[in-house]
Amino acid sequence: MEPRDDFQPIPARRPPPPPGLAARLRERLFGGWLSGAATLAILALGAWALPRLLDWGLWQAVWVPDAEACQAARGHGACWGVVAEKHRLILFGRYPFEEHWRPATTLALWGLLALWSVLRGGHPGGERALAWGWLVGLLAGVGLLRGGFAGLPPVSTDQWGGLPLTLLLALVAIALAFPLAVALALARRSGPPLLRGLATLYIELVRGVPLVSVLFMASFIFPLLLPPGSNPDVLLRVLAGLSLFAAAYLAETIRAGLQSVPLAQAQAARSLGLTPWQVQRLVLLPQALRAVMPALLNSFISTFKDSSLVTIVSLYELTGALGLALSGDPVWRPFKVEGYLFVTAIYFIGCAAMSAGGRWAEARWRRGS
Repeated sequence: MEPRDDFQPIPARRPPPPPGLAARLRERLFGGWLSGAATLAILALGAWALPRLLDWGLWQAVWVPDAEACQAARGHGACWGVVAEKHRLILFGRYPFEEHWRPATTLALWGLLALWSVLRGGHPGGERALAWGWLVGLLAGVGLLRGGFAGLPPVSTDQWGGLPLTLLLALVAIALAFPLAVALALARRSGPPLLRGLATLYIELVRGVPLVSVLFMASFIFPLLLPPGSNPDVLLRVLAGLSLFAAAYLAETIRAGLQSVPLAQAQAARSLGLTPWQVQRLVLLPQALRAVMPALLNSFISTFKDSSLVTIVSLYELTGALGLALSGDPVWRPFKVEGYLFVTAIYFIGCAAMSAGGRWAEARWRRGS
């Protein structure tokens, strides 16, 4: 069909502008009658509770460590003076008071490493340098906490506590559990029958028991199986139990990621001459880990929070140190709610920072960085 002589193409038009803030809020908060009713109920609850919470937590609160003022404010104002009075015991547990600069320096060092992890960028070799930096930083922090060199008095691990112990348990457990989880996932998915059966048995057995029982076995039952006179440090036993427990859950997450990678990827890699190990390391595992990044991050956050259970085996991490700080002091014991809110804020900041780091890593991967 011949084109008409008077044909004129439609001129290009600008794309429609993105919806404004009001349109996005209306879609998310009032997208349907159920969503709108829930939004109105939450707004009504906030309008009723928020002024009371602000009055209790800010306007009528006592901020100085004055026990008499806190007693006078009970019932209508919070006593944040308990945090000002007990913050060192909450943050550092039973660590010797005159040596508190050592755990404080350790926290600062690990905080700088975390900041470096976020700001390092995508430079070649950055991942290797970051891994070595964390290894050196963890060893330096443990050495600083333990002492016994350069004139530092030794401090046994049963005196470690508070936030440094919480971070140490979480960091070491994640670092030890992740490679074990990768090995378990690969064994369960594509290993020989015997190895596949052993990996499946281990994963299902560990996932079928609570973490509390694993910690009890590591702390009280495992030493009974050792020869007389050999009794590993309780912190090492707890770290082993926490790492083995976390590895079972991480293994299933990684196995799900491996199953999401199409079989054609492995076949194409083998056709290029890659060995089975190179196929796993260079082709399948990077795609699998990228696919399950949110689930991995969720497991890391769970491990960070699960470290609070070590109190039952007499390791006073953050929540245990709070109980230790208030249990023997009848003056400040009535204000334990404020103390638990302080600890809750620390856990929230830690989990929010891990979530933000995970989202940042996902965004970099989506950009192909």
